Amino acid sequence: MFLSNSLENQLKRWNEIIHNQPKNPNAYIRRGMINFQLVKIDKSIQDFDIAEQLDSRLTPYLWQRGLSYYYAERFAEGAQQFEIDLTVNAQDVEETVWRYLCIARLTNVTEARNSLLTVKNDPRRVMQCVYDLYAGNCTPDDVLTVGQLEGIKGNFYSHLYLGLYYEAENNLELNQNYIVKAVENYKIDDYMWYLAQVHKILRGWR
Repeated sequence: MFLSNSLENQLKRWNEIIHNQPKNPNAYIRRGMINFQLVKIDKSIQDFDIAEQLDSRLTPYLWQRGLSYYYAERFAEGAQQFEIDLTVNAQDVEETVWRYLCIARLTNVTEARNSLLTVKNDPRRVMQCVYDLYAGNCTPDDVLTVGQLEGIKGNFYSHLYLGLYYEAENNLELNQNYIVKAVENYKIDDYMWYLAQVHKILRGWR
């Protein structure tokens, strides 16, 4: 409840800023992020769209919209957003993994794996291991082991991306198991922790 109150207060603040600065694209991105965290997925997409209309140079940086597309089940648009993101952020495993997740939901896991884009040099060992898992080159246990070496953040990311991996595989039991653990056992001050919370709420695991 406290979490939700704090987000509602932030939403109020960004509403006021937008009222005073209606042409500030960054304000719409920030409000879109708050709307997403409040599970107002369609509203978050509207905000990201307005930011893009105000400044078209932002398009390859709107990774947050890609995440919202996934939860709005607009998978083709999500995959496209992450593909564009990779043109400016080619070292980020998360962009290509989310593209994989969108393609897997749109078609199937085999198709997603075959079109997995190459990413090298993500400085986070846990994310390199997540990439190897999605590419079919390591096991879920490997991901958990590497995650443990990187403390609470590593544990959070290993559990989040294992949960998402199992959603793509249609293994709903393991999907739930890992996402719920990510939310409840490894809380970090990070947008992706809120994403895990949104996932949990949308899937009805209260």
